[in-house]
Amino acid sequence: MKLSALIPTTGEFGQIVRDARLADELGFESINCSHISARDSFTTLAALAAQAPRVRLGTSVAPIYHRSPASMAQTAATLDDLSGGRFRLGLGTGHRVTMSSWHGQQIGKPLEEMREYVSVVRALLAGETAPNGSRWSSTFSFTGFTPRPDIPIYLAGLSAAMIRLAGEIADGIVLWACPASYVRDVVVPEVHAARRAAGKDPLAFDIVAAVPAAATVDAGSAEAGIRAELHRYFGLPFYRNMFLTAGYGADVAAYEAAAGDQARQLTAISDGFVDDLCAIGDTGSVAKALDRFWSAGASNVMITNIRGTDFSRAMRAAAGR
Repeated sequence: MKLSALIPTTGEFGQIVRDARLADELGFESINCSHISARDSFTTLAALAAQAPRVRLGTSVAPIYHRSPASMAQTAATLDDLSGGRFRLGLGTGHRVTMSSWHGQQIGKPLEEMREYVSVVRALLAGETAPNGSRWSSTFSFTGFTPRPDIPIYLAGLSAAMIRLAGEIADGIVLWACPASYVRDVVVPEVHAARRAAGKDPLAFDIVAAVPAAATVDAGSAEAGIRAELHRYFGLPFYRNMFLTAGYGADVAAYEAAAGDQARQLTAISDGFVDDLCAIGDTGSVAKALDRFWSAGASNVMITNIRGTDFSRAMRAAAGR
């Protein structure tokens, strides 16, 4: 059972460094950075590589539509080299609204385009001729530098189809806002089926489940913080469909019925959903919640910060320290 941390890329950079160092000292398997509208995840991880010399580094996750496969391969290979072979590349499709409004890119057929993208990146890292796809292709080749050819690639997955694709072509999957019940009932069966169909070992695959965590006696404040964060995800189609499949249709219906009233939308996110997703409370409560995800089949639990709480306390509680 592995324990990782999603290091926020917001706020004071000194705090980002302190969080990374603490994760390294506590023996976390990896530190990860999201690619959101804050600091660039790759640049941040490059800076943290020297500050946290033992822990693995990963993007969780970088959208494929804002970098070409050649640029992504070059960036990943550089960061892997700078960190002494500790990098893994987490990729996702992102969301139509952000890819179009932020980057001027259109998501066409996510499954086909992700498959093509990964095949091109893997070929370039291995020094092979990249296949020509309907959207992605490249004649790029490294010159004067040989990257590690087998840099691990993880995919973000929510739908059953994307989960199966990850099991087939990737080394791991990164799950965000997926309750423990969804990991158990959907993710694990789909991954195992895809791995067996591809002739691969189902257990030689990393299932990384993000778990919002807060070690605090003020559970109400932490729950308010995670509801404020979840609010935008309930408005995104990919996540809404996953919440429905996970059995939280009542939450989705109540959220949609409260359109235009943010206060009501926040209360639409039920206590049951928050409990299923998060690790909030004293040290024992945090540990019990993380055990629930490992028991559900996650091989790697990645704790994330809840706004308004002390992430260092959450990291210490998760590590039993």
